[in-house]
Amino acid sequence: MSTLRLTHSTQKLSGSCQLTGSKSESNRLLILQALFPELALKNLSNSDDTQAMQDGLASEKDIIDIGHAGTTMRFLTSYFATKPGVEKELTGSKRMQERPIKLLVDALTAMGAHIAYTKNEGYPPLRITGKQMRTDRIELAANVSSQYITSLMLVAPKLPQGLVIELKGEITSIPYINMTCSLLQKVGVQASFSGQTIRVLPQEKITPKTITVESDWSSASYHFSMVALAADAEVSINSFVADSLQGDSVLAEIYTQLGVQTTFDGHTLKLTKSRNRQPHISLDLIKAPDIAQTIVVTCFGLGVSCDLTGLHTLKIKETDRLVALENELTKLGAHIRVTQDSLHLEARKTPIIPDVAIDTYHDHRMAMAFAPLGLCVPIRINDAAVVSKSYPSFWEDLKLLGFLVETNK
Repeated sequence: MSTLRLTHSTQKLSGSCQLTGSKSESNRLLILQALFPELALKNLSNSDDTQAMQDGLASEKDIIDIGHAGTTMRFLTSYFATKPGVEKELTGSKRMQERPIKLLVDALTAMGAHIAYTKNEGYPPLRITGKQMRTDRIELAANVSSQYITSLMLVAPKLPQGLVIELKGEITSIPYINMTCSLLQKVGVQASFSGQTIRVLPQEKITPKTITVESDWSSASYHFSMVALAADAEVSINSFVADSLQGDSVLAEIYTQLGVQTTFDGHTLKLTKSRNRQPHISLDLIKAPDIAQTIVVTCFGLGVSCDLTGLHTLKIKETDRLVALENELTKLGAHIRVTQDSLHLEARKTPIIPDVAIDTYHDHRMAMAFAPLGLCVPIRINDAAVVSKSYPSFWEDLKLLGFLVETNK
């Protein structure tokens, strides 16, 4: 699959989709299952990242290539570092080898880990020799990716004295830390997150249990966007809970400003097009940066201006997502400005330029964030197969909702 061309003949959406489990929850729980085999899991994500995590945990090879899977790289670094007698080299794609990991490696080294860089200082690949950790307390900058913090939290129950993490400065992505803390508690580990301090107590075994992973709110974001951009829409997606652990569940509140009404019917999320939308939205997305791409593309399609802040972590994702958004939206006729941590979109006063080919930069979220614009104009998505990283059935689900998805000639 190279380039797909998307159109929609009616601009009306009706149907239902089943989303698999949250990638964020799945990958956390897979590490916990590796530490506590008494744990059984249902509704795991079918994403490439989760497959990479499963393959990495099961691999007996000395060198493990995790491709583009950033979560897998960070979580497995701590996992292998705290397994005495284990020797592994963790590597990944060219982009993965450009994504920083020094803060996590420094923290683990301070705890007694033995990790060496095999190419460039501060970046994968890593050569990891598993050791028994000798410390039960670590300080970490609070404005780093929450995945560094989560990586340490997940292995903490198997450390001899558990772990206390003191966070210094303003904390980024609090919902993801809360998610990790809640999942540890759900599994049966004593964990707390209060103020600037995270505490995880040691735990030898847990009571056998089964956990069903909630479906992925990040993946649901594209359905919110489609409903907002449609002329009329009523879409159902499974399986969700109203008191979600996922920070991206703030979508339901945000999209009321963009003309989407959200209701729950049991574990089914029902999205309905409403006529109430704001001419401008201003959001601090420091707690949910992964939905920024979807929101700004929705705003562009609707002709709504927006100011989005709290986006500094987007600079070190699969691509520099802020620059990528500026590049691709400009192709469509947008007037947009980005900084190191914010994005500012003017209200659109001219028609969207049709049949533009959107470059995706090896980033699944770029492909899926721009796809809903096919409701407004014909649009082409390059490297469309990249969606498999988090949502492999995305293009098939679009067809269920009436999109014409054609391979571009």
